[in-house]
Amino acid sequence: MSIKLPIYLDNNATTQIDPRVVDVMMPYLTEKYGNYSSKHKFGYEAHSAVELAREHIAKLINSNPDEIIFTSGATESINLAHIGFAVANQNKGKHIISSLVEHSASYESLLFLSKVGFEITFLKPDETGRIHPEDVISNIRKDTILVSLIFANNEIGTVNDIKTISNFCLNEKIIFHTDATQAIGKIKVDVRELNPTMMSFTSHKIYGPKGIGALFINKKSLKFNLSPLIFGGSQENSLRSGTLNVPAIVGFGKACNILSNELDEDISHYKSLNEFMLKYLISHLDEIKLNGSKTHRIFNNLNLTVKDVLVQDLMRKIPDLAFSTGSACSSENLKKNRILKALGLTDEEIDSTFRIGFGRFNTIDEIKYASEKLVQTILNIRSKKSEKINKITV
Repeated sequence: MSIKLPIYLDNNATTQIDPRVVDVMMPYLTEKYGNYSSKHKFGYEAHSAVELAREHIAKLINSNPDEIIFTSGATESINLAHIGFAVANQNKGKHIISSLVEHSASYESLLFLSKVGFEITFLKPDETGRIHPEDVISNIRKDTILVSLIFANNEIGTVNDIKTISNFCLNEKIIFHTDATQAIGKIKVDVRELNPTMMSFTSHKIYGPKGIGALFINKKSLKFNLSPLIFGGSQENSLRSGTLNVPAIVGFGKACNILSNELDEDISHYKSLNEFMLKYLISHLDEIKLNGSKTHRIFNNLNLTVKDVLVQDLMRKIPDLAFSTGSACSSENLKKNRILKALGLTDEEIDSTFRIGFGRFNTIDEIKYASEKLVQTILNIRSKKSEKINKITV
């Protein structure tokens, strides 16, 4: 078994760029360096490349190309959806519904709005991290202008019933936004079937470059105004001013193009790796718990609590495995994890929880090695802890 160490198992934080993506980006970093807005050969090359990428991205989610607005990433897309919408529509109401298990990009932008006059209802999830549609429905008020919920949770992999919630909001003429950052590339996402009003996602979670994302704005659904957050030009329908990042957009488009052809293959791959590791760990360890839903989940994610093991110790003892104690996108790593707390985990349980994120380039041999290494190390930590307790009690 030939394995290159260390093994990367943090694909919910970010993914390796697919070599095919790098190949299509390179010309736009070297000889095709024109500005998208310039009216000459170099500009026309850049313009054509961007619009082709927009078509690839639109095809992946079954939207129209003109419904895709480029941003610097999911965080900016979410902020534009939240703050841009709130600023433009505050005369219609100031109540927003979201949840306690949102990514920090959503949670923090909504906290900002709560400080400038908006009222945010953060719904509590069930024990698996799901937000039930009836909880959304029961919290709707006359002044509710926006519902924003995560599609697939970045920490625990739980998938919400976006279709039911979206259809309810549509019938009530309430704008619905979903953060699909972790859903894109792990499950099929069809915006015509799901019908969100807005949807944010990014490139670096799907084997594309960092620093580029998108906001889908549904032109076939409810009509609404959106205020820009960045001013200074008319790019992206005047919603996102600034010179377009052509190489990154080209890479984003290629990553989506690959997914359009290989999504089923990727999902099957994630599922097989997930099932092997989970079965191995559960069969060799006692007092280990899977966090999140067992049925409604993305398969590239495992979030596990292992009793009597501090995850920081576990990570130090296995430097050849790269995994996570929580979201890499937030300073909240230094605090007790907000999402795990919302699920009801104690501080002690949170300290014993880690996340595995499987990727396209992980092999079954890597997962076998990682599974064996995790079990050996966990048993060793427990054994030494037990010996120390015995010495104290004797």
